[in-house]
Amino acid sequence: MAVFRGFKAYRPAKDRQSLIPALPYDVMSSEEAREMVKGNPLSFLHIDKAEIDLPVGTDIYDDAVYNKAKENLLSLEKNGDLIQDSKPCFYIYKQVMNSRSQTGIVGCASIDDYINNVIKKHEHTLAKKEQDRIRHVDTCDANTGPIFLTYRKKDSISKIIDEWVETHSPVYDFTADSVEQTVWVVDDEKTVERIAKKFENVPSMYIADGHHRCASAVRVGQMRREKFKNFSGNEEFNYFLAVAFPDEELKIMDYNRVVKDLNGLSEEEFISAVSKSFDVEEKSEQYRPNKKHTFGMLIGSRWYSLTAKDEIVDESDPVARLDVSILQKNVLDEILDIKNPKTDERIDFIGGIRGLTELERRVNTDMKVAFAMYPTTVDDLMSIADAGLIMPPKSTWFEPKLLSGLFIHHLSD
Repeated sequence: MAVFRGFKAYRPAKDRQSLIPALPYDVMSSEEAREMVKGNPLSFLHIDKAEIDLPVGTDIYDDAVYNKAKENLLSLEKNGDLIQDSKPCFYIYKQVMNSRSQTGIVGCASIDDYINNVIKKHEHTLAKKEQDRIRHVDTCDANTGPIFLTYRKKDSISKIIDEWVETHSPVYDFTADSVEQTVWVVDDEKTVERIAKKFENVPSMYIADGHHRCASAVRVGQMRREKFKNFSGNEEFNYFLAVAFPDEELKIMDYNRVVKDLNGLSEEEFISAVSKSFDVEEKSEQYRPNKKHTFGMLIGSRWYSLTAKDEIVDESDPVARLDVSILQKNVLDEILDIKNPKTDERIDFIGGIRGLTELERRVNTDMKVAFAMYPTTVDDLMSIADAGLIMPPKSTWFEPKLLSGLFIHHLSD
């Protein structure tokens, strides 16, 4: 049984709807963020990447960065740029990108569901990244970026969403980064209760994106429990900000790989080594794989298709059968000697949103070989999480990204 409840969000005043929301903090560098906020003092990047308001070269983990984030957030609230709903609400959040839409419900999930594995994970977190967000959440006393959750679709929940959208006008409707963003406020108490009750029939929710933010939010909740020994469980710090989408509406894009060298092999030697595990065919143009266990490979100006031979595919193992696992084991590890893709500086990862042309650019500049992947599926993600297993690094790339600054959940309200 999943706990998912409404909350009194701080959110942009209507005339600020396109000025405040911003892409998540972890998809750009500090330098890129400085450029992105020029001419827009209201951008939420002033909270999520507050180092941009401090001298260039400031350590992003300096206390001053977290204190500046809190100052900037409180300023938006005090000035009325962010307004707060007077009672707990759910929020319907629809995104349309390239004619494909996904519609989720914004609410608060329980830290106990995370601890007890009702909310399931598929990634390990890094202590340094987790500690950064712990300090950010704790200092700001708020969840500023939503966790991207998914669940196996329930028609009863979808019906409530459809009914509300058909009979109510949105509070926000704008375009950001070529994605249409539309929000409805569900402020009817009976409907809020109905939605919460429906989620009680959802056996599990899954983290699609935001493992570090989620782990950090949970840890801050635990810290507050340690501080306030007599907590009731209803305090806001027992919950964290999330958007829950039905699985059928989500799309995972390819997460491609580029490598700096061929580990001392010539191109011919490398292709010969790859041919032991894959059927290799040269292509006359860009090759994007169109089914599982196939890969595109670019060396120089030549594209190849790779098809995994049956003997290297273990369909009984939900992790081993992933294409990212097949490539890692049989090419990156065994041939290119990249044992740990998380730390090896010879490999880089390119989100599918940037297209195959970006792979060609990298191979023509600083890389030697590129691999175009077939996307991992949401069903793959759920199967691995259900088994209590962990996906290899850089297995999923979700688009569109959820904006930060559309909804803020304070922990002390």
